[in-house]
Amino acid sequence: MNPFEMLFVPMILFMVIVAPTWIVMHYRSLNRSSRHLTEEDRQALEDMLVAVDQLAERVESLESILDADHPDWRQNERSKTGKEQQS
Repeated sequence: MNPFEMLFVPMILFMVIVAPTWIVMHYRSLNRSSRHLTEEDRQALEDMLVAVDQLAERVESLESILDADHPDWRQNERSKTGKEQQS
């Protein structure tokens, strides 16, 4: 019996059972570890939330200015939108 014949069955078992399980477990652990946000990602998210809050305040300010200058601007916009949808 030559050495190749002795290693044939263990090699097949390794390739069929051990290697696929090993690969699946490796990528599963990588996926679990990548779910957490890095500090850099957290900071970017915080910066975006601050920007969203600032934009919301600006929209409210613009709406209050429009309300003061043109009290019926909301009604005009709704009627324009309704006419466009009917066409």
